[in-house]
Amino acid sequence: MMSFKMDIATKLLFGSGQLNNLHQEELPGKKALIVISNGTSAKKYGYLEKTEEQLKKAGAETVLFDQIEANPLKSTVMAGARMAADNNCDFVVALGGGSSMDAAKSIALMAVNEGDYWDYIPGGTGKGKEVKNTPLPVIAITTTAGTGSEIDRGTVITNSETNEKIGFIHPDLLPEIAVVDPELMTTVPPKYTAFQGFDALFHSIEGYLSKFTNKMSDMYAITAVKNIAEGLPKAVENGDNLKAREKVAFANTLSGLVMEVGALTSQHSLEHAMSAFHQELPHGSGLIMLSRAYFGKMIERGAAEERFIELAKALGKDDAEKAEDFLTALEQLQQKCGVAELKMSNYGIKEDEFEAMAENARETMGELFQCDRSELSLEDTVDIYQKAYK
Repeated sequence: MMSFKMDIATKLLFGSGQLNNLHQEELPGKKALIVISNGTSAKKYGYLEKTEEQLKKAGAETVLFDQIEANPLKSTVMAGARMAADNNCDFVVALGGGSSMDAAKSIALMAVNEGDYWDYIPGGTGKGKEVKNTPLPVIAITTTAGTGSEIDRGTVITNSETNEKIGFIHPDLLPEIAVVDPELMTTVPPKYTAFQGFDALFHSIEGYLSKFTNKMSDMYAITAVKNIAEGLPKAVENGDNLKAREKVAFANTLSGLVMEVGALTSQHSLEHAMSAFHQELPHGSGLIMLSRAYFGKMIERGAAEERFIELAKALGKDDAEKAEDFLTALEQLQQKCGVAELKMSNYGIKEDEFEAMAENARETMGELFQCDRSELSLEDTVDIYQKAYK
C-alpha cells in the first residue's frame, strides 16, 4: 500500500548528551510534575537531578511523583493525577522507561478530566467516554530503549481490579518534546537491556507483518530491525558501548514511529494478558517467551512468507530463502542476548491460566487481532501459549 497518515508534532532531541540541551527549549508550562518509577535508578545515577536542573534553568518549578510500577496501575495513575492537580502543575515530564512514559501520559489526561481513568478506555470493561479536556502537555525523557512511547500517542495501563491491561490512543497524548539520550541508557543492566530491546524489535516486526503496512511503516520497521540486530548483542555485552546503545535507541525511536503510521499485531495482545495476570512480568520478557510460538503459528499458516524472509535477512541471515529462516535468525539473536531460555514457569505462570489469558487478550485488545494477516481463533491463541510454555 502507498497510503498512510502521518501527524508527528513531537520535537525530538536525539543523541548522546541531549538532555543537557533541554533548557534551551521552550517549555509548555511553568510547573512540572516529574513522573518516575518506584525504583532507584533515576535518583541513583543522577538522571532526576539533571532533569530538575534543566527544568529549573528553563524557568520551571517541579514536583516529584515517584510511584510508577513496572506495569503501571490505574490506581497509581489516579494518584499521580491528584498530585498534579493539587499542585497546579501545568505540564508533565516523564523520566524513565515505557512505564513512566505511559503513566505520565495517562496522568496528564486525568489531571484535567473528571471521573476514573477506566471511564475513558474503549476496550474491555472500559466505558469509552469522550475526553472533554485537553490533557496536560508531556515531555518524555527516555532512559531505556524499548517502547518508543516518547514518540507516539499511546499508553498502556493495567486495571488490577479486573486483570485488564489495555492500550489507549489519543491524539493529544503525543509528547511535545522527546529526549532520547543514549548516555542515560548505559546503566540499564544486561537482562533488562535485552528485554527492552526485544520489545522495540517486536514493535517493528509486528509492524512489518501487520496487514496495515505501508511504504512508510516498512521503511521505519526494517531499518529498526537491522539496527537492533547489529546493536543489541553489543549493548547487552557492554552497557557502556555508546555506539551500540545509539543503534538500539535509534531503532526504538523508529519503532515508535512504526506504531504511528502502521499497526501492531496480536502478539502484543497475548503478552498484555500475561502481564495483566502477573504484574511483575516484564513486558519484553513476555514477548520473548511468546515470540517463536507466535510467529511459528503465522508461518505455519503461510502468512506473509516474503516478509518473513526479508525480516530474516534484516536480522542478519543473509542466505534466508524460506519463512522458517526467520525463526532461526530470531532464536540466534535471543541466544546472543542470553534470553533464549526464558521460562513462563519462572514467573509463576501456569498452564491452567491459558484459556483465561486467551479470552482476556481477545476481550481487552481484540483490535490487534484484526491486524493479523491470518486470523487466530481462541483455540489458536491457547495453542500459542501452550507451545511457548516452559
